[in-house]
Amino acid sequence: MKETTTILGLESSCDDTAAAIIRQTGGEAAQILASVVQGQNELHAPFGGVVPEIAARAHAEKLDLCVIEALEQAGMSLAEIDAIAVTAGPGLIGGVLSGVMCAKGLSAGLGIPLVGVNHLAGHALTPRLTDQIAFPYLMLLVSGGHCQFLIVRGADDFTRLGGTIDDAPGEAFDKTARLLGLPQPGGPSVQAEAEKGDPKRFAFPRPLLDRPGCDMSFSGLKTALLRARDALVAEKGGLTRQDRADMCASFQAAVADVLCKKTIRALDIYLAENPAEPTLAVAGGVAANTAIRAGLETVCVENSVIFTAPPLALCTDNAAMIAYAGLERFNAGHRDDMTLMARPRWPLDKHAPALLGSGKKGAKA
Repeated sequence: MKETTTILGLESSCDDTAAAIIRQTGGEAAQILASVVQGQNELHAPFGGVVPEIAARAHAEKLDLCVIEALEQAGMSLAEIDAIAVTAGPGLIGGVLSGVMCAKGLSAGLGIPLVGVNHLAGHALTPRLTDQIAFPYLMLLVSGGHCQFLIVRGADDFTRLGGTIDDAPGEAFDKTARLLGLPQPGGPSVQAEAEKGDPKRFAFPRPLLDRPGCDMSFSGLKTALLRARDALVAEKGGLTRQDRADMCASFQAAVADVLCKKTIRALDIYLAENPAEPTLAVAGGVAANTAIRAGLETVCVENSVIFTAPPLALCTDNAAMIAYAGLERFNAGHRDDMTLMARPRWPLDKHAPALLGSGKKGAKA
């Protein structure tokens, strides 16, 4: 009889509280039995961004409710769970700590193994959950707080080729939305406006394209938009709806252009390894942007590379990806105990120099 493994995953690294259950039988593809995500947009909307203390309190209140709902969706009881996987970092420390403590309680109470998961590994391994792609593949992890090119060779084997040296694209989208008076989260708001705008009206910069390598920068792009906005306001006394749409379209086009051109460079490095099935996988919330996704698909077609991206629900933060990353680690024999720590910083590539500098708690990314 084939062995079956059922994992309960918990995610609470930012402003989404999530629980999910996945199951794998033998070497077959893992199945998502339940996935519950409770967002906090209404709690943070009055402040124009995520407030860590509010987020942490909401996680503490919602985690057990998410677990109960996931069990109901799957038609299961806790007695049928084989292990608990939990995001142990990186992220807002209060939220990460809430998840880790909940997972420890479940692990101790049920007498089952605990597996700590790097949130970024959850994103990076999602294409193996959704499309069963083989190692090694090139991953563009592009989210609200992170942007990295990674060669993924195993569940714990990541080589970073480059990443953002300042703002992540998701941050830049959020800040752009705030500058233009659009609601949060900024990604969907800016994309909706961009669909009505002219992407060529404003000549926003494409940072770092004049330098070799795969590192990116989006802070200057946000500043350029601020100056363009202020110039229009000074000239006309305000912004028209079309001005705002054109700014969003031009900003989005600049982000897409940078990501696509840097992807070409990352592909050159990856393809030099002669992978059997060359694949570019994209994950993270910004991967849901249709213009960026279309540009990356074109790059893949031009370079004879398979393109894959998870469904929208698995691009943004969720616990199914954490459960799956935990399953990969569990199958490899990894176990944690009650000393598992919540980590605000946890780089995937342990050998690469820090992109954003280091502090007492280690590399930021």
